[in-house]
Amino acid sequence: MKITSKRIIIVISIFMCLAALTYLAIYLRDVSDCKQAVKETVFKDIDISRVPDGTYVGEYDVDFIYAKVEVTVQNRVVTEIDLLEHRNERGKSAEIVTERIIEEQRTDVDAISGATNSSIVIKKAVEIALDGEG
Repeated sequence: MKITSKRIIIVISIFMCLAALTYLAIYLRDVSDCKQAVKETVFKDIDISRVPDGTYVGEYDVDFIYAKVEVTVQNRVVTEIDLLEHRNERGKSAEIVTERIIEEQRTDVDAISGATNSSIVIKKAVEIALDGEG
């Protein structure tokens, strides 16, 4: 039996379609897992006035979104939050949530509209830093 180039092309095309569908299914599962991890993120009530002066590092990772922060506390007040790393999809605008945390002196501030997931991840990284988990 002679294998024609047409059959080879068909077999390769089917294989490529199956590979693409498998990749898509894995990607969609990973996105779903990320969204679930963000949804399940729980915040502690951190009393910033009880955090000793110093510089603290915290990070939080939900696969597609990751944040690493350095938080400076002086006179029991958060004076600076440096976003050392922020891996995000479309959540760049969430980075101003650090300004809200400094203004309000609490970690559980409102998320940035349109970048809710990244806001949650950044806020949790700050919380972890201040709570001594980082």
